Amino acid sequence: MILRMLLVLSFFPAVQVTDKILVKQPHLLVTYNHELVNVSCDYIYDKTPTEFRASLQKGKNGAHEVCSVYVNGTHKPLITTTEDFRCHVNFDNKTVMFCLLNMSIFQTDIYFCKIEFMYPPPYFSSEVNNGTFIYVKEKDVCTTLGSSEPPKPFWPVVAALCVFAFYSMLITVAFCNCWLKSKKNRILHSDYMNMTPQRPGPTKKHYQPYAPSRDYAAYRS
Repeated sequence: MILRMLLVLSFFPAVQVTDKILVKQPHLLVTYNHELVNVSCDYIYDKTPTEFRASLQKGKNGAHEVCSVYVNGTHKPLITTTEDFRCHVNFDNKTVMFCLLNMSIFQTDIYFCKIEFMYPPPYFSSEVNNGTFIYVKEKDVCTTLGSSEPPKPFWPVVAALCVFAFYSMLITVAFCNCWLKSKKNRILHSDYMNMTPQRPGPTKKHYQPYAPSRDYAAYRS
């Protein structure tokens, strides 16, 4: 009789060990400010519950619950979220995925997944694991400038610069043309002023031999 009791008592701890819910989640997740992050909670359990609850808790020892989902198999899953978080939940028989939207740098912390099986009885709850540290970073300026799509003001500025360069080129060409014409006119005027009038050289005067005029009246007398 005593031997049977010892065997029964030794059997209960073994049952308790096998009925534990083991949860595995990533150790570190990195995201940027105002972006989303997915926290995957993979759990291992021999039975498939018809009623369970999964929650994501923030802070040391899971002091603050940020998101949860309640499923009973007959109604639509009930998702609850605190005011500081926006959350979506997807789940199957082995995984619960918490999608946290619009993360802030002030929400950098450690997060724990908690799985609770309510029906069929008995009630089981997952043990506290190492959790997932979510690091929310500020976006770098270099990352923003190096994106494939330039910011919206980029193309209007380029168009304005092209128009300005075109008109500057026209003004420069017109100015150079006027300057060349003015320079050409100055050269022609200078050459005209420097020209000396050519005087005709000495000419030979042809003298006719002197012949005294005859007095025909004297001959008549």
